[in-house]
Amino acid sequence: MAEKPHYIENEEKVRQFWKDSETFEKSVQKEAPDGDYSFYDGPPFATGTPHYGHIVASVMKDVVPRFWTMNGYRVERRWGWDCHGLPIENLVEKELGISNKQQIVEMGIDKFNELCRSKVLSYVPEWKQSVEKLGRWVDMENDYKTMDISFMESVWFVFKKLYDQGLIYEGYRSMYVCPRCETTLSQAEVSEGYKDIKDLSVVAKFELIDQPGTFLLAWTTTPWTLPGNVALAVNPKMEYVKVFIPGEGWSSDGSVSDQIKVNKQYYFILAKKRCEEFLTKIGKQFEIIEEIKGSDLIGKSFKPLFNYYSEDQTLENHENGWKIYSADFVSEEEGTGIVHIAPGYGEDDLNLGKDNKLPFVQHVGMDGVMKKEVTDFLGLHVKPIEDVTATDVAIIKYLAANGLLFFKEKYEHSYPHCWRCETPLINYATSSWFVSVIKLKEDNLLLDTAKTINWSPDYIKEGRFGNWLEGARDWSISRQRFWASVIPIWRCTECNEIRVFGSVKELEEASGQKVTDLHKHIVDTITFNCTCGKTMRRVPDVLDTWFDSGSMPYAQMHYDFENKEKFENNFPANFIAEGIDQTRTWFYYLHVLATGLFKKAAFQNVIVNGTVLAEDGKKMSKRLQNYPDPNLLMDKFGADALRAYLLAAPVMQAENMNFSEKGVQEALRKNIMILWNVYAFYEMYGGEEDPRNESKNILDQWILARLQQLISSVTEAMEKYNLPKAMRPITDFIDDLSTWYLRRSRDRVKEINDDKIAFLQTMKYVLLELSKVMAPFTPFVAEGLWQKVSGNNFSNEDQSVHLMLWPKMSDVKEIAIAEMIVVRKIVEMGLAERDIKKIKVRQPLQKIVVTSKTLLIENQDLIELIKDELNIKEVVFQAGDEDKVELDIVITSALEKEGLKREIVRTVNQIRKEQGLTIYDTIMVYWWTDEEKLEEVFAEYGADIKADTLAEEVTREQKNEAKEYTINNSIIYLLINKH
Repeated sequence: MAEKPHYIENEEKVRQFWKDSETFEKSVQKEAPDGDYSFYDGPPFATGTPHYGHIVASVMKDVVPRFWTMNGYRVERRWGWDCHGLPIENLVEKELGISNKQQIVEMGIDKFNELCRSKVLSYVPEWKQSVEKLGRWVDMENDYKTMDISFMESVWFVFKKLYDQGLIYEGYRSMYVCPRCETTLSQAEVSEGYKDIKDLSVVAKFELIDQPGTFLLAWTTTPWTLPGNVALAVNPKMEYVKVFIPGEGWSSDGSVSDQIKVNKQYYFILAKKRCEEFLTKIGKQFEIIEEIKGSDLIGKSFKPLFNYYSEDQTLENHENGWKIYSADFVSEEEGTGIVHIAPGYGEDDLNLGKDNKLPFVQHVGMDGVMKKEVTDFLGLHVKPIEDVTATDVAIIKYLAANGLLFFKEKYEHSYPHCWRCETPLINYATSSWFVSVIKLKEDNLLLDTAKTINWSPDYIKEGRFGNWLEGARDWSISRQRFWASVIPIWRCTECNEIRVFGSVKELEEASGQKVTDLHKHIVDTITFNCTCGKTMRRVPDVLDTWFDSGSMPYAQMHYDFENKEKFENNFPANFIAEGIDQTRTWFYYLHVLATGLFKKAAFQNVIVNGTVLAEDGKKMSKRLQNYPDPNLLMDKFGADALRAYLLAAPVMQAENMNFSEKGVQEALRKNIMILWNVYAFYEMYGGEEDPRNESKNILDQWILARLQQLISSVTEAMEKYNLPKAMRPITDFIDDLSTWYLRRSRDRVKEINDDKIAFLQTMKYVLLELSKVMAPFTPFVAEGLWQKVSGNNFSNEDQSVHLMLWPKMSDVKEIAIAEMIVVRKIVEMGLAERDIKKIKVRQPLQKIVVTSKTLLIENQDLIELIKDELNIKEVVFQAGDEDKVELDIVITSALEKEGLKREIVRTVNQIRKEQGLTIYDTIMVYWWTDEEKLEEVFAEYGADIKADTLAEEVTREQKNEAKEYTINNSIIYLLINKH
């Protein structure tokens, strides 16, 4: 079995340490001088294993509480499970092979609901494993479940309080329904499921009663609604025309016109503005016979396309049916300027029907199937999922066969589908219970409370969320389903009186029955007498599960039955976080209910993440296997690497990202591996010294200034809830720590002196403070580093970096940082110039001339850094308008020999490395050459070579085992033996 990488071993060790020492619990229980910081965790479904969307959310929800805990707050983190609704129902339906709602009723709602209950927590062990592996701290033992009676009772409390304020009412509206699930959907749910589909539109011919042979042309994109037609609508302010179209008449097969048969002319009416554009587009020649005002058409009667309902004289308001009515919503922008009206299917249609007392016809059930009276299409589904146009085609064929079809065409458009079962929705007039969002928008209450929320990214506030609030309509909260919180309303079967319950106690007192469960199959059996003496029964609908989610702040604490003071002292939440889709769902419903209940926002700060896509930009799919398994990925690269990768990505700022395993690997290298390498160097030389944050060495002063800059940057970004802006400086600092500070300081540890001690003290201080800064973001490496550098080494269970206070901010020594930026800029330019001149850095040069207005340095310690980094003897500064450097590339004999010395040292040290030797191993170096230059180098620099290679002896001796090496085109034989 392959040995685990040390960073994986560290994560396992840290996880065990946290568990054994109950570090998370201690972080919540420890003294919190700044009080409570409240955090609401949106509950997931446990009907599947966690995916990258859940991981992104979990990382956000872990980083922020850790940060505020280290800043002196108590942050309780209680896990919750979303237990109700269509996701669970659909899972059970699939297992049972159920395809429609009636089958559930037949098997028994009690059996169905209990099966749902049994499936809710199917994947809890997998969730716990993933959450723990990710390093997220959250209380999953004291979790809340939306199916618990305590949670559901608080939902009743919320409902009743809104009802008592006049914010809940029953209404009859045209809404989207899912014919498979046979339930209404809310505005937000509908917005989630739009798909591009190919559909059919038609222009049908409606013949005027008083003008036989004259037809009104009405356009519709829903041919299946035509059997439910009871009226036509025109705009009284628009101009219409009667036209003659040669060859257009009654035709059963679309080829021979009635005009040719009997020499009878037919006329057609449509909007004047649409006439030329529409008829020309479809290739029809026409002659305008008469111009007509829209107002002159109003009141005229026409022959119904279908007689299923028109012949029923008992139909309420029959006398008002099959006439032309006025409607401002009719436009000249599309279609024919004449709209077919079916009040059962469409908001405008329903309102027109109410205003004009039209007969109400609904020839389709909520299951989407044509009713028995529609004899020609009996049993057809209006939007069959296997072919959404099948019924429309049948309607069109009927129209064509009866001379009522003028035109048909295919078109592609975005159409709403059920967000869970993906069935095409239908617009359907039905009753529902609503939360009056419109009332909450009065006096700008809903919008004003939203202004108090801080969003990250900030454009969501006025953009996606603000726009949604502006256009928000009343919220349909009743569902015609089974496994959910129920609507707590009982209605009299006789006098229609209603009672709304806000607690279990109220229901028990009214019914005289003990209540231990509030689910539909239980409470629907509870009845009691009305004041009129008849029976009161619960209304059959259940609640939209988003009502559960929006009630979460109260229901998780069983408010207001328990924890009243605690809740009220911590409301609204300091922080929440979810994906961008939640702007129209959880964020929105939290806000609506909080505004209705308390006239304030439910949360103060919110981070919105984007969507994680597969590497090719497609949606992640288990079927396609187009993404790496999250658990296997963490086994390979570690949770810290995954966290660092996600935290630095734009997905943390509501943008989509294409997930890349290579990106995680790169995050591992830049954040974890480099840091452990830095620690390995420190461990080799240090450990016992006290950490100090002051030193006379210019490099120490610079790294300490950079540390303060890091603390300041990360703190500021975290206070603004900008996680990428907080994470990225950490990566940059680690790079500076390794590639500049440590690399430039390596020679300082070769001798025991004050400078070595200053370096080790500074390094210890920096590593300890850095581990604190990293703790919220990459908690495993932060803990491991802190334990090792502090000397605790996991020996004291009360000592953890996560129990430490956040590093204090102090003034950043900007001058130290600015001067080092200049140094590194000069070095960068000098190295580039060497590269152009093709002169290795190991070859010393005499001089570099720096010409600039700004890149001027007087500090000799900084100049020494430049000289050492560029291997230059002298740095000359001169004023000038353009930043440039010029190298003196004349290589004297002395410079050449010094360069050869460096090459020899590099070669010997490379051999040491290949032999697996460490700094604690000394060697014997045997060399031989007939190159005079190399002999001179050993003669002149022998002592330096000996010191720089940790050699006990450097001897000129020809050995048979020596290998041949080439140094600057000169041959040398070297043998290295461990001493």
